[in-house]
Amino acid sequence: MILNPPRQAALIVNGKSRKGREAFRDACRLLKAAGIELVSAKAVRDPSKLDGEVRGAVRSGVPMVIVGGGDGSISGSVDHLVAEKTVFALLPLGTANSFARTLGIPLDVEDAVRVIVDGQVRRIDLGMIDDDYFANCAAIGISPLIAESVPHGLKKWLGRPGYLAWAALQMLRFRPFSLTVSGNGGSETLRALEVRIANGAYHGGTELVETDVENGEIVVQAVIGTARTKLLWSWGLSLIGPKTARGTLREFRGKSFRIETDPPLPISIDGEVLARTPVKAAVSARAIQMVVPA
Repeated sequence: MILNPPRQAALIVNGKSRKGREAFRDACRLLKAAGIELVSAKAVRDPSKLDGEVRGAVRSGVPMVIVGGGDGSISGSVDHLVAEKTVFALLPLGTANSFARTLGIPLDVEDAVRVIVDGQVRRIDLGMIDDDYFANCAAIGISPLIAESVPHGLKKWLGRPGYLAWAALQMLRFRPFSLTVSGNGGSETLRALEVRIANGAYHGGTELVETDVENGEIVVQAVIGTARTKLLWSWGLSLIGPKTARGTLREFRGKSFRIETDPPLPISIDGEVLARTPVKAAVSARAIQMVVPA
C-alpha cells in the first residue's frame, strides 16, 4: 500500500552544513506554503546537538521529522527512527549528498521540498556497523584518512572540488592493507586499496555500487590490488558507471559479514570516522519509514 507523507512535521536543519543556514528559511517558507504544518523548526548551530533534537522530536510523537544536512547528519539521525511510526524525510544540504542521490531526491531545496510534499512513504533498509545504524555507505581506506584530516571549513567554502583536491593530497600517505571478509559460509583474504560497505549506490557523490535500499542486502565492495594507481584507475572507471569498474573490484553480497583488516583501520560511516576494524557489517531490512520520490 502506498502511503502519502504526513502533513505535520518537525524541521531540524544542521546550521553548520554547507548550505544549512541559507536553506533553513527557504525550507520553512516552502513547506508552509505547500501545506505542511511545522510543529517546530530549528537550525542547529552545534552539530553535536542535532541527534538530541531528532530524538526529542521522535519522542514527541510528531508524524514526520525532516532533517536538513549532509550525509553525516542523516546517518546520525536514522538511529532514532528505527522501528518507529515517525516518518523520516530529508533536505540534502551537504557536500556529496550521497544518500539523497541514492534515493533520487533532488539536491535543490525547492525540488526536495516537493518530494516531501508529493512523494510517497516507503520502508527502506539501513546498514549496520556492529550496533550503529547508517544510511548509505561506510568505508575503509583513504576515505577515513580524508575525513580525519580535512581542514575545517574546506568542504563548506570549496565544496566537492576542494574535497577531491584534499583527497588527492592524502593519496601520498595511503598504504594498501590485508582484508578478510567472512560470511555466507566462507572466508576470503585479499589485498585491498579501499573497502565500501554499502547500503546505497553512491559514495562521495559518485555511483559506485549496483544496489538499492530495498533489496535486503549489504554489499562489501573492495578495490583489490597494491598499487595506488589502481585505486585511481578504479575511481576513474567508476565515474563512467559502476559496471565499468568491475574488473578492479571484489564484491560480497548478503545479510551480514565480519570484516577484519591487517593492520586494524578506522572506518568512516557516511563521512564520519566512528568505528575501527574488526567489525560486523549487516543490513537492517525495512528499518525505517522514509519519504522518497513517487
